[in-house]
Amino acid sequence: MKLLRDILYKVGLLEVSGTTNMAITSVVFDSRRVEKDCLFVAVRGTQSDGHAYIDKAIEQGAIAVICEEFPEKISERIAYVKVKDAGEALGIIASNFYDSPSQQLKLIGITGTNGKTTTTTLLFRLFRAMGHKAGMLTTVKNQINAEEIPATHTTPDAVELNKLLRRMVDAGCKYAFMEVSSHAVVQQRIAGVEFAGGIFTNITHDHLDYHKTFDAYIKAKKGFFDQLPSDAFALVNKDDSNSAVMVQNSRALKRSFSIHSSADYKCRVIENQFSGLLLQLDGTEMWSKLIGSFNASNLLAVYAAALLLGQDRMNVLTTLSTLGSVEGRFQYVRGENGVTAIVDYAHTPDALVNVLKTIKDIRTGNEQVITVVGCGGDRDTAKRPVMARIACEWSNRVVLTSDNPRTEKPESILEQMQEGVDVVKRRTTLTITDRREAIRTAVSLANPGDIILVAGKGHEKYQEINGVKHPFDDLEVLTETLNNA
Repeated sequence: MKLLRDILYKVGLLEVSGTTNMAITSVVFDSRRVEKDCLFVAVRGTQSDGHAYIDKAIEQGAIAVICEEFPEKISERIAYVKVKDAGEALGIIASNFYDSPSQQLKLIGITGTNGKTTTTTLLFRLFRAMGHKAGMLTTVKNQINAEEIPATHTTPDAVELNKLLRRMVDAGCKYAFMEVSSHAVVQQRIAGVEFAGGIFTNITHDHLDYHKTFDAYIKAKKGFFDQLPSDAFALVNKDDSNSAVMVQNSRALKRSFSIHSSADYKCRVIENQFSGLLLQLDGTEMWSKLIGSFNASNLLAVYAAALLLGQDRMNVLTTLSTLGSVEGRFQYVRGENGVTAIVDYAHTPDALVNVLKTIKDIRTGNEQVITVVGCGGDRDTAKRPVMARIACEWSNRVVLTSDNPRTEKPESILEQMQEGVDVVKRRTTLTITDRREAIRTAVSLANPGDIILVAGKGHEKYQEINGVKHPFDDLEVLTETLNNA
């Protein structure tokens, strides 16, 4: 419980009606979560406007309201506070309500199109393995030391974020690592949060259903680095052509990492095979259980960030070599028939190329590569034919199938994907709507030694169809099918 006047600290107030000398039990921005004596923040969202629910929130027990416009009817028993941006105010208020937990942690944000989850998870595992108490917020799951908490969004909303950060502080965590999505930046979910560092992995075409243009998407990512304080670091992947743009207006200490060009932190891939990677990091050889050049880049980012956080270099290298792969990221199983099957979250053109290129680099040349891939519904439609074209270019056989169709018809999504398949490749491409059947078909097409890639869903344990999430696990289905082949 906090006084309203105290949690308004650093919020730009335009106008106040009523007293701010009142005790607030909680902060909410969803009228369905309103409870007695809470503060309701009327945020304008993409689907609805919180201002339309102010009266409902008051009826349910809210005693204070943050808004950008006062309602026509003002209640004398309610405190109304007008601000320019309710979304930004929500973040600052949430931080104040939970006693500014980000200031009590070394919080590192990781942003980019691909590699966020892997980099965040590896950083968390590295620091835990080196004996530090730490927290993690990712697409897959949230974690506070050994305690796992289900994740609902890549970056939680401002209230949930600060609540989790407070729990980390109370649990004795000194470090925290979190994915920062472009949506979170634009929607002000990280407003009021103080970062000790930021990492940029890469940026490719994605989320254009939300951002509309690639420039707007870049601007959203860049916004994270613009907000970093002068005592933080901004670590960017120099192998991405947009890395300089990301930090051109940042006040943070600028550092870079690269596999292909000169940078502050360098890595060279010596060996790349299914058993792992042999790398040379800043002149020192290190073996990793992870696979693929894209993971070499992720490992380099983790190594560089750890050093920027003051960790001992040899301890970092030694501990990194013990870490395994991240769930749903190039996870593979081998069937008794000699078939290797890989599950990967690759759901963007660039990520799919990276995974298929890694398979090409590892294969001896005689194996077939069979790719099972789909595209999500209610998302960027422009990438659908591109994903199919890439799968066909890098594979011997392709099975196009459903991903998470959500509210769209799977057949319509697949028709758009088929537009990317040229005439020559059509004879080696199948379209099977049912994902389980598609995976089974891929296994039936495989001969000993062949490689199957099931891309798009990775760690997800469901398939969303018409708004309903049905249990579905790519790795589980693959393993079961291979064992019965």
